[in-house]
Amino acid sequence: MGSKNKLKRFRENEQFENVIQPSREELVNENFHFKGRWGKEYFKNDHPIVLELGCGKGEYTVALAEKYPEKNFIGIDIKGARFWRGAKTALEEKLGNVAFVRTQIELIEHVFSVNEVAEIWITFPDPQLKYKRTKHRLTNSEFLQRYKKILKPEGVIHLKTDSEFMHGYTLGLLHGEGHKVLYAHHDIYSNEYSPKEVTGIQTFYEKQYLEKNKPITYIRFKLK
Repeated sequence: MGSKNKLKRFRENEQFENVIQPSREELVNENFHFKGRWGKEYFKNDHPIVLELGCGKGEYTVALAEKYPEKNFIGIDIKGARFWRGAKTALEEKLGNVAFVRTQIELIEHVFSVNEVAEIWITFPDPQLKYKRTKHRLTNSEFLQRYKKILKPEGVIHLKTDSEFMHGYTLGLLHGEGHKVLYAHHDIYSNEYSPKEVTGIQTFYEKQYLEKNKPITYIRFKLK
């Protein structure tokens, strides 16, 4: 993507009513207006709030919002030029149950309050294979503790990935730490019992993986 195109998208994001871009200082200093007030102030309802972390183009966020109008969906990514597409689609389709937040996932507990989130989706995250990068792996222990702070007691996390390494790493960690694995499969499209919200929504990259016969894995779990 050219820098001109990126700048155009950044400018449009600033105009989009469904895009929120808090500064790091605002979050860290606990001055973020919507924290603890997402239902009341932003969505104007008390429906469950579902996050997609590292939402990329926002395809999954938008598709889930279309499928489940009785829930609110928030896509989170630091790359605003990417989720511009999802934000624009949501506005065009008049989806009032969608928002996008441009921030780092490390700051998640500054964006949401305790027990404010019902579900988290982590879709096709970078597996961070290099040892130095493991602290950025979205299912490591530190991130799980961050999610626990904002999730409701019965909150559920979904991990959908094409990385067999990420699937195995996360399963091992969940079992090792005593979390509750509700469902896991190493090739969801070969399993007729796979949940429909997992196989029924495919991102652009996921379709490419499937064309190359790359298995897509999935885990649904609760934190202890």
